Amino acid sequence: MDKIVVNTAFGHVKIEAEDQKICRLDLTNEPTVSSSSPVLNQAANQIIRYFNGESIQFDLPLNPIGTTFQRAVWQALTEIPFGETRSYQAIASTIGNIKAVRAVGGAVNKNPIMIVIPCHRVIGKDGSLVGFYGGLELKQRLLDLEKR
Repeated sequence: MDKIVVNTAFGHVKIEAEDQKICRLDLTNEPTVSSSSPVLNQAANQIIRYFNGESIQFDLPLNPIGTTFQRAVWQALTEIPFGETRSYQAIASTIGNIKAVRAVGGAVNKNPIMIVIPCHRVIGKDGSLVGFYGGLELKQRLLDLEKR
């Protein structure tokens, strides 16, 4: 597995790829690491632009490792436009299983490629911030970044 760690306005971000497809992206305390991988450098450039407040559509080959259900949820997350949010219930409806709200929450929580697969854009039905493994403060910062 190849990796790159870049410094952004939100701290260091580690991006991992296997077979030239992004499979993991996370905030980290690891020091900066460069890479000669074209896909990792493309991902790093797009992530830096995102954290600089540029409204971008990520254009990266992805391979998030998960179950068929998780992958369906993650695909639905990629369809939430920059600066918008959806409820867990709306995501369950999008994937065709309105009763799977709790399971959707579990899949969102297991998202291995944060930001690019925008799990931070999923909120409670009442508009409240809920469930973000990076913490609700970070979730709010990401949503605020996208509202600019």
